[in-house]
This record gives sequence, structure tokens and C-alpha cells, in this order.
Amino acid sequence: MSKTSVVRPVLALLLVAFLGACASRHPAEAVRRFHAAEANQGVAVDAKFFYAIDGAAIGKYDKRSGARVGGWTDTSGKITHLDSGIVVGGELYCAHSNYPATPMVSSLEVFETDRLAHIRSIPLPQGIGSATWVDRANDAWWVTFANYAGKGGEPGKGPETTKLVRFDSEWQPQDWWTFPAALVQRWNGMSSSGGVWLEGKGLYTTGHDARELYVLDLPASGHELTLKAIVPFESEGQGIAIDSAEGLLYSIQRCTRDVIVSKLPALN
Repeated sequence: MSKTSVVRPVLALLLVAFLGACASRHPAEAVRRFHAAEANQGVAVDAKFFYAIDGAAIGKYDKRSGARVGGWTDTSGKITHLDSGIVVGGELYCAHSNYPATPMVSSLEVFETDRLAHIRSIPLPQGIGSATWVDRANDAWWVTFANYAGKGGEPGKGPETTKLVRFDSEWQPQDWWTFPAALVQRWNGMSSSGGVWLEGKGLYTTGHDARELYVLDLPASGHELTLKAIVPFESEGQGIAIDSAEGLLYSIQRCTRDVIVSKLPALN
């Protein structure tokens, strides 16, 4: 028996034990659910409304009643794959890419929330991956650039090369981190589809289709994020948002076109 054939089962057992230690005993609890025709890529939320995001369309909905109060659809043909979004200062920032086309080109598409009108585009650096989610925290912008094993992927760049990049206010990259191997395996060839920073709790992220939230933190040193916990939740991945007023998580269920509002459990 070769040394390699012995090492691989040992590593597999260690990985299982590690993931078991990370698993939360309690899932996120769904407390509200709204149907939204655009709930296919992600969702954003502010004080009064949530915004269901599709590839080239956005719906604006009352956060209490779920009534649709506005919408936007691209008519230019230039916006093809919106993803997760965040509302900052009355503006909705959506990660956008040319997925599944290659070479990958990414931008942030910005909308004025009152009229839900597209107001500008912010180009993002090329050669990193496809922008899938954006967040604003700790006086910085955070964008994840995804890479894929199959459709939409580029040669030599698998999911393990997905990066979280921190930008300053002028959209200049300041630092970057990769995701831990134990988490990349759970993406099943895809990548990170959503993410939000929660003050004092860490970075909550999702994959493409697993019913799991992955809680991460920046490492003390190096460039690999640290996996702290895995929290079961109802949504099958995709973009997420946090309602800062209530501390509730907004997610989508793309198979039913629903927006799900959940209470997050306390971590062990």
C-alpha cells in the first residue's frame, strides 16, 4: 500500500471531523415568506422595502405586506447577470457579470431606490473572476469574485481560486482572501453566491444551491478565510441580505420565487 493511499483516508476523516465541529445545532428559523417574481438571484433590503433580484430585472416590495410597489427591467441588453445586492445611502448596489461568457467581465450596477432607476455602473478589475456579491462594512467595500469548475469557468481557474476582495472608497483593491478547502468542496463545482458581514459575528456566506450558511472570519495571518460554523437554513444558496434594523436574514428560494425572512440562531 502506498503512502498516498494511506494519507487520503486520514485526511478525509479529519475533514469530516472538522465539518462536524463547525456544524450548528440549530438552523435559521423562517419567520416570514413573500412571493416575488424576480427572486432568482438574490435579495437586498432597507428600512421599508426589499428588492428581489433577477438577472436583468429587479422588483421592489413592501417589507411588511409583501406588496409589489415598483420594478425595473433592463432594455439596453447591457445588463445580463445581476446577482446579490446591498442598499447603501438610498442606492442599491448589485454585483454584475457577463456569466457564463468568458473572459469574465464584472461591474457593480447602481440603482436609485426611490424610483428604482439605474443611475451608474462601476467597473471592477478583470482577471479575478465573476462578481457575485457586494457588501459594505468596516469603512470598506467587499466583493467576492467567483470561479467555476464547469459552465462559466476559465481554464486553470476552479472554485478554489474564488476570492473575497476588499476595496477602498475609490474602488481600489486593498487586500484579498481565498475560501477554505472544506468550504470549497461543499460548493460542488460552483462558488460563493451571497455574503453579509454581521458586526461581532463574522461573515455569513452562501454557496450556489446548498441549504447552508457558512460563517467565516478573517484570519489572524495569511490569506485564507477561517470557517467558524455551518448553519442550516431553508434557502438553496444564492444571494442574501441582512435587515440591520431587525437583525433578520433575507434570502430567496429560486425554485418557488419566494423571499424568505429568517431569524439567525446564536452560534455555539
